[in-house]
Order: sequence, then C-alpha cells, then structure tokens
Amino acid sequence: MPEIKKYNEEELVMLLRNNDATAFSYLYDNYSSALYGAVYKMLEDRELSEDVLQEAFVKIWNNFTNYDATKGRLFTWMLNLTKNLTIDTLRSKGYKKQSKIQNNENSVNEYSDKTITAERFDSIGIRKHLTLLKSDQKQIIDLAYFGGYTQDEIAKKLAIPLGTVKTRMRTAISELRKILQ
Repeated sequence: MPEIKKYNEEELVMLLRNNDATAFSYLYDNYSSALYGAVYKMLEDRELSEDVLQEAFVKIWNNFTNYDATKGRLFTWMLNLTKNLTIDTLRSKGYKKQSKIQNNENSVNEYSDKTITAERFDSIGIRKHLTLLKSDQKQIIDLAYFGGYTQDEIAKKLAIPLGTVKTRMRTAISELRKILQ
C-alpha cells in the first residue's frame, strides 16, 4: 500500500502556486467534503451542490494566484470563494426558475417517497421517542410520518373515524413536543 503524502499548508500553497496536479488532488481529497457541506447547507440540493463544488474547485485552480497567505488561511479563502459562488448560484435567474419548476413537478413525488420521509424524521431523532407514546398515538405518527399516509388514509386503514385520527395525532405531536423540550 503506497504511503499517502501529507502536506502542511505552506508546502501545499507552494506546490499549488507551481500548478502541481498531485497537490491539487490532495487539496480536493482533503477539503472537498467540508466545502461540499457548506454548499449543501445553502442549496439543499445534492446534485446542484456537487456541480457548484466542481465549479468552485475549477475556480480555485484557475485563480490560485489570487490567494494571499498574509490575509488568511487557505481553507478560509477556499470557503469564501465557494460560498460566493454558491450565493451567485442562488441569485441566478436560472436557479430561481429551475427551483420553481422542480417544486411544482416534485411536490407529489416528494411526499410519496416514504424512504426519504423516514430518513428526514429519523435524522432528528423522532423514531426513538415514539416508544414513549401510547400505542395508538405511536401507530398514527408512524403511519403518517414514516409511512407517508394521509390522515384520511390512516382512518380507512385503521377503520376509525377521521376525527379520532386527528385528535390522536394532535395529542401525539403535543406529547412529542414535551418530550423533545
């Protein structure tokens, strides 16, 4: 297994100034995930975030002569460049138009994708707190938030009145709020 070369910031900057492709690969390998996280936090779109990240690294490579070590650290410069590029993307007319189109096209699909819904709610820790609810409340929350069912569908599935579903759901959500606070 080949030994992975590590650079300190000064060495890395010097190599990048000399257009060293190995140093740029090292830069990408060590900084791309942090920069991607910053982009994704702003855009909340995986595919677009990847595109912006790629564009950012091209810009970093092409504009590396503009980096001034006396004004700040390398990562800070790259982060600012990447954030500015992300802001430019957010402000672009194409992005605004595309996001409106996607919101309209995907509004139905987004709610029917049960896996994504389950992951979203589970990532904030709701699933583990459901065990503290009464079984009838847990069942309704589980069907609604992790199963993707509407209140009307839950009422039909459980053969109970819609009003009962609404009351149990409201009570369960209130209990969850108390638990999470």
